Amino acid sequence: MNAADLAAVPWWIWPIALFVVSFLIGIIAVLAGVGGGVLFVPVVGSLFPFHLDFVRGAGLMFALAGTLSAGPPLLRAGMASLRLVMPLALVGSIASFAGALVGLSLSTELLQTSLGILIIGIAFVIWYLRGADNAAVNADALAALLRLEGQYHDPAARMTIDWRTHQTLLGLAAFAGIGFLGGVFGLGAGFANVPALNLLMAAPLKVAVGSSGLLISVINSSAAWVYIHRGALLPLIVVPSILGVMLGSRIGALLLGVTPAPVVRRLVIVVMLLAGIRALTRGLGIWT
Repeated sequence: MNAADLAAVPWWIWPIALFVVSFLIGIIAVLAGVGGGVLFVPVVGSLFPFHLDFVRGAGLMFALAGTLSAGPPLLRAGMASLRLVMPLALVGSIASFAGALVGLSLSTELLQTSLGILIIGIAFVIWYLRGADNAAVNADALAALLRLEGQYHDPAARMTIDWRTHQTLLGLAAFAGIGFLGGVFGLGAGFANVPALNLLMAAPLKVAVGSSGLLISVINSSAAWVYIHRGALLPLIVVPSILGVMLGSRIGALLLGVTPAPVVRRLVIVVMLLAGIRALTRGLGIWT
């Protein structure tokens, strides 16, 4: 769509379209545990006529609103653990603040190209995650000290699962990197939380998905303040996006216990690959 076509579209079409897209992303993001920002930024940045800085600022608020909406039911179901979240969120939030400062100083073309490469890479990581399953592990000393363990009932499997984690120091280092990159691109922290929690720290997949939402709500708060302070939030983008994602996230949280993760993961992979290719070609000037 060229500039003339965009000018012919009534302005009120864009908020309505944002609401619909945000609603769908809200459902998918909670089920897959990827955070809304990792889908919102590449999709909206590629398909909507908004500057990437405003999209990245809205992406952080988008992911924050969605996880705050989904958090209470996930905690009540035991599919999210505050003990697991808090030490990782502390490290990630500091790094996210630094990443947001760096991201606002980079050119749009460089960010679009880097974002496309990152999103495509994340899609392959999530694809690899499909074969991961939680095996019994021995908690390391730090995990035992912090009591990074718990229990939850899985309605889909009809069983109660006891879990614990390991490789805690590596996990803290990973979440520092995740927070920094999330702040740079406005993705929030959700784009790699589940692989880090499940593959690296051996948390069960549904605990990783549920706890990812709580991590996003803490880590995103730091980076979001940087975008607010710099004036990179546009109400026309933020308001319909937040309304859509909060409604969608509530539905996603209710569906998490009964929906097979592989079904949603395949959909997430397809959407992320398409959005990543679009962002990459746009950043390189191939498809503007």
